Amino acid sequence: MDKAERRLELLRAARDVFATKGYHAAKVDDIVARASVAKGTFYLYFPDKRSVFVELVDGLFSRLGGAILTVDTQGDIEAQIKHNIRGIVAVLLDDPALTQLLLSFAPGLDPAFAAKIRSFYDGVKTLLRVSLDEGQRLGIVAEGDTSMYATFTVGALKEIFAESTDRGQAWPREQLVEQLFRLLQRGYLRIDRAPEAPVSVPPKPRKTRKKTA
Repeated sequence: MDKAERRLELLRAARDVFATKGYHAAKVDDIVARASVAKGTFYLYFPDKRSVFVELVDGLFSRLGGAILTVDTQGDIEAQIKHNIRGIVAVLLDDPALTQLLLSFAPGLDPAFAAKIRSFYDGVKTLLRVSLDEGQRLGIVAEGDTSMYATFTVGALKEIFAESTDRGQAWPREQLVEQLFRLLQRGYLRIDRAPEAPVSVPPKPRKTRKKTA
């Protein structure tokens, strides 16, 4: 196994241990046991368990950023927005262990741990705010405070994924995508106001009356 694969193996093992035991109760011994490697091998890649957690969170955030594409108002706007929602749902549900850990942390036990969780959510809100700012420029997002819109959206996502990962209430992904889209459509989305290409309508043929003798 090369170094990159070994690093990924340790990250996956740490993610699973954090999800089952909790970050605070987890030890490096638990991680190396899960990965079936010597403790010294762990320290060749990471100085401590917090550095593993930081890399896991940063990786998840990077995947979220890659899932959000710029909307082209000349194309099918609804399909593009649903594509972005589908991408976000996939990133979070494809890594349920880490998602659950991010949703269920208890602040106060480890200030550095809590700070990393908050920075993750702050980063997600910034990602959404920038996207919403662009949406306002394109005319598909209502005027208003995009930071507040981003906070509302993250709050809704947190509750939905808490239901899906922690309480065993797993909805079909396409149902999640459709319902989240409808929620946003009734909120700040203004798709009907997006500029549309002009449609040329052919003139109606003129009716001619038959002459009577």
